[in-house]
Order: sequence, then C-alpha cells, then structure tokens
Amino acid sequence: MIEPSDALRALARQLRDEDTVISPHVVEPSVAPGLGELVASGPGAVGDPGAYALVVECVREGYLLHFGEPRVVVTDDADLRLLAGDYLYARGIERLGTLGDLGAIRELSELISLAAQLHAADRARGDIDALWIASTVAIAVGIAGRSPDDIDEDPSAQEAAAELKSARRDVRQGEVDAAARLTEVAHDLAARVGLAERLRLAVEAIDLRAV
Repeated sequence: MIEPSDALRALARQLRDEDTVISPHVVEPSVAPGLGELVASGPGAVGDPGAYALVVECVREGYLLHFGEPRVVVTDDADLRLLAGDYLYARGIERLGTLGDLGAIRELSELISLAAQLHAADRARGDIDALWIASTVAIAVGIAGRSPDDIDEDPSAQEAAAELKSARRDVRQGEVDAAARLTEVAHDLAARVGLAERLRLAVEAIDLRAV
C-alpha cells in the first residue's frame, strides 16, 4: 500500500524500476503531492487512498511535462518530454481502470483534453488551474464524471454535479469570471465534506493561480 503523502516518491521509484528511456531522467521529488493528498482524503478514494493519490499525481506529472515544470521527470529534450508526458497520461488512466472508477477516468480524460485545448488557444493559466481544482475535488468527493441525472441517491450531490458542469462549460467557452466561479463551486463542494483545509494546503503546495 502507498501512503498518499508518498505518492510522488512512489511514482519516481516505479519509473526508475521500469528501466525505460524515461528512467535516467527521474529525480527525487522535493515537493508535496498536494492534489494527490487532497483526492486521497475524500470519500471518493476510500477504497484505496494511496492508489488514487498516485494516479492523480501521475496525470499531473504528464501535464507538467507538456506544459509546465515537472517534478519527477526532468529533461531538456523536448521530444522526450512529450513522450514521457503522453506515457504518464496513459499510465494514470490505465491505473484508474484497475480501480474500476469509470467516472474518474472520464473526469481526468476530459481534463487532459480540455487543458490541451486551452493551452493551444493561449488561454490564461488561471482557467486551467480552476479545471484542475474542480476535477480533483470531484474525484475526492466521488461525483467525478457523473452527470446530475446519474446521481439519484443524493439531491445535494446532484446539485453539486450540476454546478460543476455549468461552471466548467463556462470556462470552456471563455465566459468572463468563469474560472473564479468554477473555483468557488469546487471550494463549496470541498467544504461540504470537510476538505476545505486539505484543498487550501493543496493550493499552497502547487501554486494554483485560480484561487
């Protein structure tokens, strides 16, 4: 079992042990797995918190290899960064498949696709950060990838899913203040299940600008 706080170090160990072209470029991470710990703290990850933390950090590392400053795989080779990023995307989604969480698979797949679209359109980083916050909270709470109509057992969860869907659509369409609205919705949702402080720590850990 992986401890959520050890998710990035576990990812580094696994990538080294695989002995691929990526392995020589793996470094020991020096930051906390903020988003992974957030997801692991929620009811949506109760089955295997460490596995969920590892999956989210794996996908996050893939994103950073494409668009940011990676924490685990460090190289100046642009082609290798793209290759490693794609590999970590696929690796994270595949691991979610072993957890049987189809909703989280849909959530992270949409996040990957939409973040790439926004970067291609040279959209503000705040919009993308808001999407990361919303998707991470949705997985933590257990409503990831679910439409309001799919959530019959809990009216409050239906409402939260509807709010997230609407706010995410506004971000996609470039509506004014959409990122702030999406972030607010995610914060309210986190607070409902006692994750407000954990979300604050995650935001501090990775300098999300949407907050």
